[in-house]
Amino acid sequence: MNATGESLRDRQRAQIQADIRRAAFRLFVERGYDDVTTEEIATAAGVSPRTFFRHVPTKEELLLAPVRHGDAAIVNLLERRPAAESPDVALINAIVTRTRSFDQADCEEWREALLSAPDLLDKATIHTSADRDRAMKLIAGRMGANTHTDIRPGLLVQLAFSAADFGFQQWVRQAMTPRPLDRYVTDALEAVKSPHWKRKSGRAG
Repeated sequence: MNATGESLRDRQRAQIQADIRRAAFRLFVERGYDDVTTEEIATAAGVSPRTFFRHVPTKEELLLAPVRHGDAAIVNLLERRPAAESPDVALINAIVTRTRSFDQADCEEWREALLSAPDLLDKATIHTSADRDRAMKLIAGRMGANTHTDIRPGLLVQLAFSAADFGFQQWVRQAMTPRPLDRYVTDALEAVKSPHWKRKSGRAG
């Protein structure tokens, strides 16, 4: 394993997935999402169809995986934010950090590929119930709030994830060359900041 605890097998798997993704995006941009088959993607990536499906369950997953898996990464980052940060700032910083982890060149390639499949754009959301619940519990802890009696933790998480999704959609759908993805997401998240997210005095109910 390397310094990050990643094994050689993990790195090889990540490289194969990256090769498949790049090949797919190139074909989607050239010919359109609907006109490209998984067999053609596998050939372009230099892997067998069997290897393709071992790493990618569906063609759709190639385009949507980054956002579908985004909230799990966000929650992991949220867990590591400094305790002194207010709930809204901690959550926003976690989302922005995740967004900035994408390589800019990869983002532009991904954006062009997404535009080749307009019917999938509405599915591009970072919401999943399990990770949303984890985020809500972490935010409630920062607020000193009880999620059964206080709507603020859940509301903040919903607002922040929805704002990030809105920024993402704005970035994808711009007709002209857009600003970097993280600028769209950051601008949308700034509107979420509010004094209502501060910790209440006294114990949580």
